[in-house]
Amino acid sequence: MSVSSVLVVGGGITGSMLALALAQRGVRVDLAEISPTWHGVGHGITVQGNALAALERVGVLDEVLCRGVPFDQLRMRQADGSLIAEVPTPRTGGPDLPATLGALRSDVQAVLCERVYAAGVTVRLGLTVRAIAQDSRHASVEFSDGSTGHYDLVAGADGIRSATRSMLGIDVEPRPSGMSIWRVVADRPAAMDCAEVYYGGPRYKAGYSPISPDKCYAYVLDRDGTARDFGDAPAWQLMYDRSEGYGGTWGEIRESIGPGSDVSHTRIEWLLVPDPWYRGRAIVVGDAAHACPPLIAQGAAMCAEDAVVLAQLVTSDLPLERALPAFMARRMPRVEVVVRNSMRLVRWEMGLEAHTDEDVAATMSSTLSFLAAAEA
Repeated sequence: MSVSSVLVVGGGITGSMLALALAQRGVRVDLAEISPTWHGVGHGITVQGNALAALERVGVLDEVLCRGVPFDQLRMRQADGSLIAEVPTPRTGGPDLPATLGALRSDVQAVLCERVYAAGVTVRLGLTVRAIAQDSRHASVEFSDGSTGHYDLVAGADGIRSATRSMLGIDVEPRPSGMSIWRVVADRPAAMDCAEVYYGGPRYKAGYSPISPDKCYAYVLDRDGTARDFGDAPAWQLMYDRSEGYGGTWGEIRESIGPGSDVSHTRIEWLLVPDPWYRGRAIVVGDAAHACPPLIAQGAAMCAEDAVVLAQLVTSDLPLERALPAFMARRMPRVEVVVRNSMRLVRWEMGLEAHTDEDVAATMSSTLSFLAAAEA
């Protein structure tokens, strides 16, 4: 085993899965999470089959499935709600797993938090890394509280604005995609049985997924900007106004948006750090290394795969100087396809490049088929 001690920086889905996978393989793991409270944000998440396969590898799949809604198809509609097509979703995690799961991100995170503690990981909240120094045998860190630590490997899973990435001298920064997203958790209409996407409306697109027996996650992809750029009204009012023009089930959800609604708005940025994502005994993974717009719904899956593959390779018989290049050889081709194709779809949605509806369907289908066929 090339590592016996690892510091994981960041306690989101990537960092939690990495810490859990390493601890299950006998590694001493410290996890530093900058927030004084450890929980996921409340909006919905689409978990594709290959992410479910990664969750299965760390032993939490059944608990996550119990907290979400599995489905195997995507329904496409016009803005007024009329049906365009029903499209089966490729089973990127294999034939024995659902193609997709709709869930609350906070529910997935809650399962992971509980299991990380149970695995014996030392979790330090309200703490992050201030500096990293390395020699041929160890990576030494100074924490924000002035304490220090020495590890065989430091893994930065601290998100798209990763401070770890900067400390490693990687100067790649996230860039605007040209879009932003409004999200709401709402009551689930009785007719909703899978994810649906609405095209041809006043915004780039709108959609929703069931996430529990009585709740759904709905969204609108809008022009770029911060919430303030859309006006001074409360977030719920802005989302209500920006979703005007969508009918059918989306229109039913829209009419339920009000002052008590759980609404968020986020600019959508993208990031792709070139190979390698590591420097010596420190590496960035997940959104710290790659992030993309949610048009193929593979962001969480790429992060989850990073975690289980890195844990597998650094606890193999390979020395670290070979394990990290092997990790890059496994991960870079998959991540690059997802990020590049997601950005291609963004450009098409924004009308920046000529395309046909067949081009969109073919790009989404070919991406998921590649992920289903290739090794994570």
